Amino acid sequence: MTNLLNTSLGRLRVVAFLEGMSFLILLGIAMPLKYYANMPGAVRVVGMAHGVLFIAYIVFLYLVWDEHRWPSWKALLAFIASLVPFGTFYADKKWFRS
Repeated sequence: MTNLLNTSLGRLRVVAFLEGMSFLILLGIAMPLKYYANMPGAVRVVGMAHGVLFIAYIVFLYLVWDEHRWPSWKALLAFIASLVPFGTFYADKKWFRS
């Protein structure tokens, strides 16, 4: 794990995983709790965490794009992947591994 945090690409992979997990928790647990169990607090907490992780993902994606001189299409697809459930996991497998 510490080796992963030594590079910008490794940090992007960690943030991508956390962002993807927070998105799935938001959609799969927090939203149903809000609408079916009348518990909106879960969306506030998980939604805030997901928002922070999403912004971190975008920042790290930009840093990796700039440092590794990725083509623009690759960075754009990695961004679009963050908008789709399970997308960051696909991006990690397809584009973020050295």
